[in-house]
Amino acid sequence: MKIARTCIYPKDIQGMTGKSERYGRKMLNNAKQYFGKQSNQFITSEEFSEYSGIKLELVNEYLQKVS
Repeated sequence: MKIARTCIYPKDIQGMTGKSERYGRKMLNNAKQYFGKQSNQFITSEEFSEYSGIKLELVNEYLQKVS
C-alpha cells in the first residue's frame, strides 16, 4: 500500500471527524504537546492514530482518498 503523504493537517481532521477546522488545529496542537514536539514540527499519521484512537488503517485510507 503506497501512502501519498504521512503528515496530518487540520483539514484532514475535519474530514475524518466531521468537526470544524478550528477543532482540527486544536487537536493537532494538543497532539504536539502530548508527543513533546515543537510547534513547527509535523504530526504523522501513526502519531495521530495513537493520539486520537482512530485505527491507522482508516487514517491512511482517508489520506489516500484525499491525496
